[in-house]
Amino acid sequence: MKNGLWEGNRMLPKNANLQKIRDNKRTYGITPHLPGGFIKPETLRRYAEVAEKYGAVLKVTSAQRILITNLQADDVEKAWQDLGMQPAMGAANCVRSIKVCPGTAFCKRAKQDSVKLGLELDRLYHAQEMPSRMKIGVAGCPNSCSEIYVKDIGVLGTDKGWTVYAGGTAGAHPRLADEIAADLSYEEVLRLVAVIVQYYRKYAEIERVGQLIERVGLEKFRADILAEFTGAPQTDPSLDIQRAEVVNPAEPAALATGRLIAGDPITAQSIISDIIQVYPQTIPVLRSFGMGCLGCPSSTGEELEKAAGIHGLNLDGLLLALNQVI
Repeated sequence: MKNGLWEGNRMLPKNANLQKIRDNKRTYGITPHLPGGFIKPETLRRYAEVAEKYGAVLKVTSAQRILITNLQADDVEKAWQDLGMQPAMGAANCVRSIKVCPGTAFCKRAKQDSVKLGLELDRLYHAQEMPSRMKIGVAGCPNSCSEIYVKDIGVLGTDKGWTVYAGGTAGAHPRLADEIAADLSYEEVLRLVAVIVQYYRKYAEIERVGQLIERVGLEKFRADILAEFTGAPQTDPSLDIQRAEVVNPAEPAALATGRLIAGDPITAQSIISDIIQVYPQTIPVLRSFGMGCLGCPSSTGEELEKAAGIHGLNLDGLLLALNQVI
């Protein structure tokens, strides 16, 4: 298939995720993009028709999308053609979803129009490639139905306007987002989010926004963001971030565990995050084998052998390729 990824000795179907390997049989899932989680009746009927035609299962996801899973590899491309929709993800490390609550358009408790803001953020950032996966949430009131406190960027509606948070995650190392600025207008939110995204792209390694904040310090992160947002000069140039700065493995949100040291060979027991931190030249190799989402929560504690098994990869071939490149 065109533009797929190699998955061991096979080609991973384009715009699909390997969902399960059972008795050496593989099934795949595809996830069309549904901005804000809104769907028209005729589109919903198309989902049902595709699922019935290919013996698939429909699963409503936590990102306000509908996953079509239990597909055979040969049916993936045909299912996409029947749907006539765009995939929810572009690159493995990208803006995955913009989760939106009903807001003033549909909810009696809402303070702000989260649907309007969320759909605009979706238009601006959905599927854009990032250093790691990124999730954005917009909530129209403090009930936070879109879980903005565990999003890389969260926006909360209040009586006084919008409050922007950054650095949340519900992954292997849960972290609540930090407040960056409050009482913002709609236009100010869009501008501040643009600053955060630009800063993240410039300084992050393969790490979530929260990991970047832990690495550089919240005070530094917030000061830099607000200085750019307001146009004020940076107060302490000596605190400039170095992209090659070593992640402190003692930090709970740090990327690496510190078990692998430069010069060590990569083994079946090497942790994924350690491999890419110590030997960044292995990243293209891992991705060529179909392991694209290297910043996912599992990578911080998953051994190469286990990851290869989950992805259905030949461990010996993967080890050979990795050790050749280092």
